[in-house]
Amino acid sequence: MDPQAVRRDFPGLTPGLIYLDNAATTQRPRQVLETLTAFYERSNANIHRSPHALGRAATEMYEQAHAGVARFIGARSAREIVFLRNTTEALNLVAVSLCRPGPLSFRPGDQVIITIMEHHSDFVPWQALCGQAGLGLRIIGLREHGVLDLQELSSALGPRTRLVCCTHVSNVLGTINPVAEIAAMVHRAGALLCVDAAQSVPCMPVNVQALGCDFLAFSGHKMLAPFGTGVLYGREELLLQMSPFLFGGDMIETVTETGSTWNSLPWKFEAGTPDVAAGIALGGATDRRTGSRLVGAIDYLKALGMDSVREHETVLLDLLVKGLNRIAGVNVVGPDDCAQRASAVSFSIDGVDPFVAAQLLDNEGICVRAGGHCAYPLAARLGVVGTVRASPYIYNTADEVEKFLDVVRDIVKNRLP
Repeated sequence: MDPQAVRRDFPGLTPGLIYLDNAATTQRPRQVLETLTAFYERSNANIHRSPHALGRAATEMYEQAHAGVARFIGARSAREIVFLRNTTEALNLVAVSLCRPGPLSFRPGDQVIITIMEHHSDFVPWQALCGQAGLGLRIIGLREHGVLDLQELSSALGPRTRLVCCTHVSNVLGTINPVAEIAAMVHRAGALLCVDAAQSVPCMPVNVQALGCDFLAFSGHKMLAPFGTGVLYGREELLLQMSPFLFGGDMIETVTETGSTWNSLPWKFEAGTPDVAAGIALGGATDRRTGSRLVGAIDYLKALGMDSVREHETVLLDLLVKGLNRIAGVNVVGPDDCAQRASAVSFSIDGVDPFVAAQLLDNEGICVRAGGHCAYPLAARLGVVGTVRASPYIYNTADEVEKFLDVVRDIVKNRLP
């Protein structure tokens, strides 16, 4: 993969800009932007409602996009793919649905396990709902170098454990958790596993059947797709037993004055008019009227090859980690071995507020994030208020990493006492 060739597809990467905030959101390639325009110019109609040609075309392409996502992550069918606004909404769907009446419903005294690594999206819902539903909530900690404590997880699993929630890749530490191993442990205990894959699906090959997870959520905007696109994968047999998350149009089969029945999967969980154009710009589709391809973010990544995406990112992460570790006064969190790390490198600088460091980097045209990264419990466990986070992607280069390291060295050299 040639990052210089890739860069030419991204109009947002203007000269002099070094964009290292990809764990927050990625830039969009021209091909995906053109898909949005093409849909609104040639196929704009609501789905699953109108029998005219535009309505049929929009519906077919939106359903093709679901199928494209299913193939990308190894789901058995598009029925296991629910389109939502983001990872947060997908994780809330799981939490709210499992706390509502139904065959899979939690009961008072049941236990949910999460990890200290979780993003607030997979932390706060369980804090709120466990209290309301009378559930026990257990939080699993870390071992040295930001590695999840699997021994503690094994000890925590018990007969009342119903669900374990675990991030695939920590958005702060970059740690890659061994999801397949965790899934085997969880299933032996008779529980389900929900995976936050917001930081892994964009960066590496992910196959839900190989992982063995029951639910998996990720966001399109972190993998070249428009804002407002998110995905929940759920095993079909589980989704069939779960209560809907939202109620209204399109998620129903019938409605009478006395009651309603629910639509087939995945539409049962997609209430109301969705962002059709953005969904197609995520999963891609072919307009059968013309034979033209509306390129989705997934098409773009598949053309690069997810193994190549991962290899390129690992090279840059290794440069970042080794370079930062050589600077006195810089403290990197997470694994030193980049075979165990993905997506992000977070660090602090002795005596320098992370927001000040991020602003100084911005003054040099370098975009990073600073703060608690929507993971305040983890920051507290690490003993920091916040960190600076650099997260490279497919269009970043080794030269950009070296420029970033030069600026960090200058910040350390000239820091205020």
